[in-house]
Amino acid sequence: MREVEALAAFRCDDVRAAEGPVLARVPDGALMDKAAARLAVVCVDLLRERRGGVNGRRVVLLVGPGNNGGDALLAGARLRQRGVRVDALLVGKRAHGRGLAALTSAGGNVIDASTDVGFAQALSTLADAELVMDGIVGISGSSGLRAPAGALVEGIPVGAVVVAVDLPSGVDPDSGETPGPHVHADVTVSFGALKPCLLLPPAAHAAGRVVEVSVGIESGLPAQPVVRRLTSAGVAARWPVPGRSAHKYTRGVLGVVAGSDAYPGAAVLAVAGAVRAGVGIVRFVGPAGVTDHVLRAVPESVPGWGRVQAWLLGSGVESDPGQDEAIDRALDSGLPCVVDAGALAACVSRRAGGTRPVAANNLLLTPHAGELARMLELLGHRVTRAEVEARPLHHVLWLAGEADATVLLKGPTTLIADPQGVVSSQHDGPAWLATAGSGDVLAGIAGALMATGVEAMDAGAMAAHVHGRAGGRASSGGPIAAGDIATATPATVAEMLATFA
Repeated sequence: MREVEALAAFRCDDVRAAEGPVLARVPDGALMDKAAARLAVVCVDLLRERRGGVNGRRVVLLVGPGNNGGDALLAGARLRQRGVRVDALLVGKRAHGRGLAALTSAGGNVIDASTDVGFAQALSTLADAELVMDGIVGISGSSGLRAPAGALVEGIPVGAVVVAVDLPSGVDPDSGETPGPHVHADVTVSFGALKPCLLLPPAAHAAGRVVEVSVGIESGLPAQPVVRRLTSAGVAARWPVPGRSAHKYTRGVLGVVAGSDAYPGAAVLAVAGAVRAGVGIVRFVGPAGVTDHVLRAVPESVPGWGRVQAWLLGSGVESDPGQDEAIDRALDSGLPCVVDAGALAACVSRRAGGTRPVAANNLLLTPHAGELARMLELLGHRVTRAEVEARPLHHVLWLAGEADATVLLKGPTTLIADPQGVVSSQHDGPAWLATAGSGDVLAGIAGALMATGVEAMDAGAMAAHVHGRAGGRASSGGPIAAGDIATATPATVAEMLATFA
């Protein structure tokens, strides 16, 4: 089966609306039975993988009053039929009736954790769990967990496999925010359609591996998701592959204004990222000492001004009259621009003042959380880095709107947003990517793509995907340096194109 080109997440209201017509035409309970069956299969596979078998294993269900609790109870009944010991801990005064009856009929044990006596028994039972199924709340829930659910979640033993039903309980389903206690899952089984929290940080980091299960509602979903994530197939389909008649000028010419006496390596890494991503020519503009560094490390680059199709500005730039003038000149050109680090303030200030020669779909800002906070502060808003990290979707959309630009917010999960509210989320590499200079390579890859005519939203998502995959290739499970990411980029692109041509 052909791999999908993008994962898609939809607002919970849209998912509910799509479910309505399906529920009206299928037998009562059919969708829940289908979901529970697939949920049980995932748990069986995990028990075999992590515990060496199924019979006699200990599974604990955290059961809320809604349909997610019903899914968990019905899945628990199926597991009980496979010889699993199943205990259901009810966090409220009621639970899904049919699911409760199915579990007790199969020999499962039910504990009312909403009472003092039951809560103590529930904690004792939970301590022995080998797999915990989270069915506390679903898409109608809000962030944070009330008693006794929060305390039970804190009582999940270290080493137990945690499977979330549809989403990790306690995260905000639509925004991905996690201001209160919430479940940290190893696997999340999502039914019908992905919810935004499964692709958006910080909640996405609590979802673990996501298993998407179709229940037949796809035709009722909106044409455009609220969040997308490009796969390797999607990046390969969009990658600018040169034709037989191509030459270095038709493959794109990228101008780079980067580096300083303090940070010459940033310029080297940005240029290396661009060259290894396949741009035809890189023209480098910078101080003489930095230019010498760049030419020694990347002799394919060309020093000095000349005609270009796009600009990469700011990586490693410190305040320098010559560099400031070059950045202003590039921003005035109207050509597509990737704006990083030392050029962010100048670009955002100019756009806030009404100087906007570059269209939003051709302008990609690439801040990390601290830089994004500073940009918003520059625009008159008191924002801290911690606030950006707690609410990344909110803040990346805010800056995109205020600056009238596409914004790529770097982080463990990278978000790309445009002023119209279109959002991409990429999480494609290992944690080893968090190393000095990694962002310079990312900016170089994005600049190479924009020099070939790829617009900012796709360029940001494609660059983040390839950057992550190249980091994984270079790492093989261990530490990497930023230069390793650039070196691994050509083979990463080649493998992707060969696999999904």
